[in-house]
Amino acid sequence: MSDTVNQTRAFEVLTATPIRKRRKPRDWPDDEKARLVAATLLPGANVSAIARGEGLDPSQLYDWRRKAIASGSIAPLSKSVHAQVRFAQVEAVARPPVEIVVRDVVVRVTGDVEPDHLAKILSAVRQA
Repeated sequence: MSDTVNQTRAFEVLTATPIRKRRKPRDWPDDEKARLVAATLLPGANVSAIARGEGLDPSQLYDWRRKAIASGSIAPLSKSVHAQVRFAQVEAVARPPVEIVVRDVVVRVTGDVEPDHLAKILSAVRQA
């Protein structure tokens, strides 16, 4: 037999207690979600601070806000109970339009035109 089998061995037993148990998902009522989303849309609002103040993970509040804006069903959005907040759609323009002159025709192109579509337009202008 091997000498290592008869040697004294030391074992350390580790005991641990869980730091915290996992929280059960909270079922938030729609009016409560709407109130929190509306609060995030006010000027100067800090979404993370609002979420943590309500005991909510900021990513959850950002998700509610993203879904509400995408669906167009943000209600009620108000600074107070009766004052509704209005939104304007703003499209950022990365660069000014490019003007392409073909004979006596000017084609103005912005950055959101697909190249294939632009090629068809220019081909039609040349043939006209």
